[in-house]
Order: sequence, then C-alpha cells, then structure tokens
Amino acid sequence: MKNHKLLSIMLILSLATSSIFAQGSNEVTNSNVKKIGISKLLPHPALDAVEKGIQDYLATTDLEVVYNLQNANGDISTAASIAQQLKSDNCDLVVGIATPSAQSLANVFTDIPVVFSAVTDPKSASLEGGNLCGVSDANPVSAQIKLLVELTNAKTIGNVYASGEANGVVLMEMAKAACDELGVEFVSAAVSNTSEVKMAAQSIIGRVDAIYVATDNTVISAVASINDVCKKANKPYLSSDPTSTGELDCLVSWGFNYYNLGLETGKVIESCLTGTAPSEIGSVYLTKPSDFELWFNLDVAKELNITISDELLDSAAVIIKDGVKN
Repeated sequence: MKNHKLLSIMLILSLATSSIFAQGSNEVTNSNVKKIGISKLLPHPALDAVEKGIQDYLATTDLEVVYNLQNANGDISTAASIAQQLKSDNCDLVVGIATPSAQSLANVFTDIPVVFSAVTDPKSASLEGGNLCGVSDANPVSAQIKLLVELTNAKTIGNVYASGEANGVVLMEMAKAACDELGVEFVSAAVSNTSEVKMAAQSIIGRVDAIYVATDNTVISAVASINDVCKKANKPYLSSDPTSTGELDCLVSWGFNYYNLGLETGKVIESCLTGTAPSEIGSVYLTKPSDFELWFNLDVAKELNITISDELLDSAAVIIKDGVKN
C-alpha cells in the first residue's frame, strides 16, 4: 500500500514538473511573442520617459512583446557592445534611444527593423533608408533662442555641447546660426563627457548674458551643474527639455514631453511589427503645438528682475510660482 501511495505521489509530481517546464518552453518559443531590444544611451529623465512611453503604448496593443533593456551609461563604445549583445539575442526589432545608440544598432543590424527615438537630425546621423525609421526630437531652436533673447535682452548667448555626439554638434551649429540671424554673439564650450559640463559652464558664464541648453544628451544629463553655475552667477538659462529641469531654477523650459515622444515611437514599432516596412515610415517629425510644452519659473524671473508677458504666460503648460507648479 505504501509503495502504491509513493508511486502515486511521484507520478503527480512528475506531471506537475512536466507541466511547469512545458509552460516555460511555450513562453520562450511562442512565435507570437516579439522580442524587442532597447538600447538607451544613458539614464536621465527625458530618455527614461521615452523608454516608458514605448512600453506603455505597446501594452495597449494586441502585440505580445518581451524586452531586453540595455543602458550604455553615456559611453559610445558600450553602446556598440550592446548592439552586438542584442544581435546574439535574436531580437525581432531593436530600438536606439538617442543618436549614438541608434547609430550603433544601425551599424550591426541590416535584417530587422531598427527604430530610433530622440534623434535630432536622422539624416546627418545616417539613420535614414533601408531598415531604419523612427521619431526625431528636432526642436524649434531658432524660436527658442529668440524667446530667450526677448525675455532677457541678452547680447551674448552661451552654449555647452558634446563635441563627440552628432546631435550635440548639430544643435550647437543651429543655435549659433540662430544667434547670427538675431545679431547676438554666441559663445560655446565643448565637452566629451558629463563630468566636464560644470567646468565648461564656468569657463563661459562670465562672458555671456544667458545660456541655452539644447537637447544634447551628455549636457542634459548634467543640467543640474549648469543650473548651479547660472544660479551662482545670477544668469538665466533656457532648457529645451522641460522633463529634466522641472525641479531646477530654470527661467524657461520649452521642448518636447518625452513621454509623448515615447508613445509616438511605440506607434512606429507597432507598424513595423505588423508588417509595414521601415522604408515606408521613414523619419517622423512632431510639429503640432501640442507636442511641445512651455514652462516658466516666475520665482526665477522675479529674482532676476525679468518680466514675462501675460500673453506668454497664457500659452504656458506649466507656471512655477512660490515653488509650486500650476
């Protein structure tokens, strides 16, 4: 009798174990599940928001997806290594968040869709054609510079940029062109990594009336350093990324809501995974006013004796007063 009971228990355990392993095997080999590799240049609020927006959008679709999430911590050689790692992971589609990560993926993948996001100038970054498509975060640089000049009466605008990052160089050149058009002097300082941002800002702060902070990933990730330098020198700055400067002493932030950029990127991914060729999608540019957010900090304005018109305040998505966002 004991032997019969023991055999029965062993049989039940055997069946249960077989069931568990079969379920795990189905999850891995199910051809309906799409594997998406995401390579993000570095962690900061804007790029994190893109990543979350992608996942949140795809969660609303009928697609079954699993993710391999990678972060290069701002190192371009690490981004290249991540691309090779994702290659061996047999992904169905890969996503590069920020220009260097997208370029690294484009250099490795030719047989599956490579989707980019938060890339300022896809054309100059060689991210157009073939299996490449995605969403640009090109900002209205000329309009941003013009607003900063009008608010502050600045005669000289400063800019810190990453010389080794394609979008950083493009944005610096666009800012310089905007200043030239307005008859305003332009002073720039180049950096190669985030640890140099504060020193670069300090090197130019005495020669400028205001600083323009572009959507340069290396610089934005260290924008708190620029904030400290500007605050100590009583100089205003404009940030092109409200996501990263909401808690800082930034006079005006004007740029994308990067979570929404992630949602748009999710739509591109969905199209690719449901049969649309990347070449049919190409580069997507967001141009509607609702795609951008304008923030003003009235506490900073008061401290710097800067007046912001009611007309501008009426167009703002967020106004900070007495330390409170409205």
